Amino acid sequence: MIDRFGIGWRPALAAGILACADRIDVVEAMAEDFVDRAALATLRALTRTLPVTVHALSLGLASTIPVDEERLAAVARAVAAAGAPAWSEHLAFVRAGGIEIGHLCAPPRCAATLDGLMRNLRRARAVVGAAPWLENVATLIEPPGSDRDETAWARDVAAATGHPLLVDLHNLHANSVNFAFDPAAWIDALPAAAISGVHLAGGAWLEERWLDDHRHDVPDPVFALLERLAAHASRPLTVIIERDGAFPPMGALLAQLDRARAAVARGRRQRVLAGV
Repeated sequence: MIDRFGIGWRPALAAGILACADRIDVVEAMAEDFVDRAALATLRALTRTLPVTVHALSLGLASTIPVDEERLAAVARAVAAAGAPAWSEHLAFVRAGGIEIGHLCAPPRCAATLDGLMRNLRRARAVVGAAPWLENVATLIEPPGSDRDETAWARDVAAATGHPLLVDLHNLHANSVNFAFDPAAWIDALPAAAISGVHLAGGAWLEERWLDDHRHDVPDPVFALLERLAAHASRPLTVIIERDGAFPPMGALLAQLDRARAAVARGRRQRVLAGV
């Protein structure tokens, strides 16, 4: 079982990532950053240095609204340019009533959303040529119209779609702090064979809520959750650190990547000792 560890590609980090490519297994490119021909050529060039996965933000798959065909086509072009064996999107909606929200919003956790998600996933597979890994999202409010909690929602999505899961452990941490549920039980409720990717990030307090802002180091509780996840997951993991601002020196990011490697190694040892 070979786990991979990498960093999200950002222009501010590009020079550091390329200079330290020997310590990075993979980079994750945002699909929306590689749309025109010049950007796609840059993405193809990047694949000659490091393997690339593609992550999308703007499809809004978890919605009763049909996914936008032009956005799907753009994601398909980015995935093709990267030669990516996998791509990912969020369990979120981003538009409603003809309005672009400009944010990844947690959808109502209900049957209607699940039906819409299934329709959008069928279309996404047809256009892109591969099924996306599905990522849990952070939210500052309980989604109105929900008839199940977040743990049940994650379990139901995994069972209904059969898609690989991209587990954002900082999103999980933030939601568990803000809504007082057990993140370890959330992890344990997931099918072990579905977990394929991991996002790590940091955040900060915003009044009385923990905010997922991608501008801080990965906190200790998230590394603890990574160890728990690695003990549970049966597939190789692709673990990505996301940073979107207040960029630290590359050495600090690489140190966090090393902590991630150590946490996964501890979790894998627990799995072996348990005979799973």
